[in-house]
Formats: sequence, structure tokens, C-alpha cells
Amino acid sequence: MTASARSCLTIVLAAGEGTRMRSDVPKVLHKVAGRSLLGHVLATALAAGSDALAVVVGPGREDVAAEVAALAPGAPVFVQTERRGTAHAVLAAREALAGGFDDVLIVYGDTPLVRAETLKRLRAPLAHGAGVVVLGFEAGDPTGYGRLISNGPNLVAIREEKDASDEERAIKLSNGGLMAISGAHALALLEGVGNANARGEFYLTDVVEGAVRSGLAVAVEAAPEAEVQGVNDRAQLAAVEAELQRRLRAAALAGGATLIAPETVFFAHDTRLGRDVVVEPNVVFGPGVAVADGAVIHAFSHLEGAEVGAGVSVGPFARLRPGARLAAKSRVGNFVEVKNAEVGEGAKLNHLTYVGDAEVGPRANLGAGTITCNYDGVSKFRTAIGADAFVGSNSTLVAPVTIGDGAYVGAGSVIVEEVPAGALAIGRGRQVTKEGRAATLRAAQKAKKKAGA
Repeated sequence: MTASARSCLTIVLAAGEGTRMRSDVPKVLHKVAGRSLLGHVLATALAAGSDALAVVVGPGREDVAAEVAALAPGAPVFVQTERRGTAHAVLAAREALAGGFDDVLIVYGDTPLVRAETLKRLRAPLAHGAGVVVLGFEAGDPTGYGRLISNGPNLVAIREEKDASDEERAIKLSNGGLMAISGAHALALLEGVGNANARGEFYLTDVVEGAVRSGLAVAVEAAPEAEVQGVNDRAQLAAVEAELQRRLRAAALAGGATLIAPETVFFAHDTRLGRDVVVEPNVVFGPGVAVADGAVIHAFSHLEGAEVGAGVSVGPFARLRPGARLAAKSRVGNFVEVKNAEVGEGAKLNHLTYVGDAEVGPRANLGAGTITCNYDGVSKFRTAIGADAFVGSNSTLVAPVTIGDGAYVGAGSVIVEEVPAGALAIGRGRQVTKEGRAATLRAAQKAKKKAGA
């Protein structure tokens, strides 16, 4: 049976406390490239062809369970009620292990850089009769890692450093932590692990010696050291972020985008750039951004949850927030913020403008200082600006309001009523003061929040 035809269960160990992170957030929920460490691991397991996932968490970690439910709906979550080692953690998912899968992959929720191709290679020897496959790497400094102990071509043991002899500690071939086990033998091998070691724990690594005693072949697959690095503290989190950004920048360049200063551009895990996109220095892409062919993202811009059409110009110093959708050849200039708004083809929002909860028609032009007042302190409303409309500088559009096709709004206007197509509106009226109205609005806001709670 080929590896691709074999069924696979991936068990993700995510029960670590992460005390060295010094954080109220569980270690596996810390983010790199806009996605949690656990999220990266789950996505990689699925991309590698896993048929089922199971996640082991610590007690009281409903937040981790919620992340699993959001990213891998239907994947069961098991609780390791006592912290008695990695083999003990895997056996918390005993119910999943009993599911009759051909292959069992064991991965860690704090090791997000392992590639899907590596997981496929890790499984491959199982299809050729191996009972266990260990992911190893040549460590520049092996201090702290378990060593892979071989007898000729065969792996015979993984020795934790505290239990290793001086000779074994000199070995540089180290344990990357991940393991593939034949599903037919997984439960028996795991149940056969003992705790006669310096810490009295049930080590997953002892599965190797159990497999050797049972006459099963044990193989090693190698990966680069950078790929298997885990996260135990903030410094390692930063190192993983740096490595992932390096990969994402390389992929963007290989895909046909130009990054003027690649080391200053930061991507999310799902950023999509089309051909001939140009990204100037110091641009940050949050999650959910797609940029079509030929667009230019100028320096110091920040984009999140936005769609940028072909030939669009964004920035410099622009902010696109979730729901911003810019049609082809539109322009969003310096110090412009767009949120939950459709900007039509060829429209221009060139400087010092806020457009939120709005539709801006094709070829419309909003002058400097234009803002859509979408929130009255209680509710949000939308603004519609028609095709070819012109809004003069320093204008305030108080939603809900409509500016018709081809209409003009004079500079400095406050617009509170519909401006018909082709009309000119100049709204510079006298100030009206209503005593006590602010307190009424605040009371309404509090009532709304309380009702929502």
C-alpha cells in the first residue's frame, strides 16, 4: 500500500503550560504571522493529508479547545489530566488511537515551522514496513536535546540528555520530537512505555526501544534544524516569527511580487499577492489580505482583511481595515483609512480621509479631510457615494446619507440629507446646541451594551 493510500491520524500535543512565556495566554495560542502556533500545526497536518486530527490539551484549557473547534471543526479534544510525560499525553487520545488508522503522526502544538512535505516524508517509511519513524536533525549545539542512538543503519533508542552517557551526549543527531507510528502497533508500543528515568515520566521517545524489542524496524527522517525549532519563551517566539517571515518573503518574491526592502515587510500566513505587485518598505499585512496584479502598496501602510484590486495604489501611510474592498485602478492615498467599505473602480481617496461603512462609486473623488460619520455613539450607519461624485475638502458626511451620481459637495460642508444626482450641495449651517442630549445618548449606549451582554 502506498503512503497516499494509507489512512492517517495526527495527534497534536498542546497541553504544555508554557510558564516561560510569562503570559496569561496559553503558549500554543500565541501568534506568528497572524495565526496561533496551534493553528499553523493544524493547517500543516491537514495539508499533509491527515484524515483525522486529535488534540490533547491541559485541564481547564477551554480557550485552546475553542481554537481547535474554530480551525478544525469536528476534531476531538482530549484532556491530559495529569502531567506525566509525552507518552502519557498521547495516551490521553486513546479513543482516537483505537480508530484503526494505518498511520499515526504525533506532532507538537508549539512547533509551527514543520512543513507538510516533511510530515509526508515522515510517514513514508511506514508504508514500507517500518514500525516507527523519528524526525531528526543535526544540531549545531545539541545541548538539551534527546540524542538519536544508532547501531549501524538502525535507530535503537532516543536518549534524553539527563539520562545520556557522556559518549551519547557527544552525538549531534538529535530528536526533533515528531514521530510516526504504525497504527497497528501504536497502542501496544505506547502502553509499553515505562517511567524508569531521572524524572519518573513516560517519555514518547521510549517507543523506539519498545519497537526494537518487538522486532519492528525504526527509521529516521531528517529535517533542517530551523524547521523543528519549538517555542518555549518569547525569544524563541520571535525567532520562529523571523523564520516564517523569511519564508513568506521568499514565496512572495518567487510568485512575481517586488519587495523593495524585503526585510521590512511583514506578512500574515494567508497574504496573497498577484503578479507585478510592488510593496514598498515598512508595510504590514495582517490576516485576510489579497492584492491583485499590478497594485502598488506604498511605504508604511497597514492592511488587514482587505481586498485590493488590479492596478490599485495604496498609501503611503494608509490603513485598510477589515471589509475594505478596492476595485481596480482606485487610489487610497496618504493618511487615509478605509473600513468595511467598497471603493469603486477608478475612485480616488487621496489624502487625510476616513471612509467607513460606505460605498464609493466608480471614479468618485473625495477631497482631503473628508470623513464619513458612520457612528452616532449607539449605532452604525452607511454612506453611499455615487459614481463620478465629487466631495470637496474637509467635508463631513453624516450617515445614513446618499450622495447621488455626479453630485458635487462644496468644501467644508456637513451633509446630513440626500444630495440628488447631478446636484451641488453646500452645507455650512449655524451651530445648533441641545442641552442634555449627550447624556441621553450615553444612556442609550449603555442600555444597548447591557442588552448585548
